[in-house]
Amino acid sequence: MKDVKVNKGGLNSEIQSRIGHQLRAMYDDVVRQGVPDRFAELIKKLDSAETPHAAASDAEGRD
Repeated sequence: MKDVKVNKGGLNSEIQSRIGHQLRAMYDDVVRQGVPDRFAELIKKLDSAETPHAAASDAEGRD
């Protein structure tokens, strides 16, 4: 049996490595899925709705 270093958190480096690999695999799957079209459309609508309001607020602040 090989010696493994246990840190203060109680998880040895081998367990931390396994967790890291699993988290990376899950994250990669999520990233590959991309943003659904309905969310992208909603973000565009929200951005366009904020733009005129933000410009008006900036103009009011300058007066």
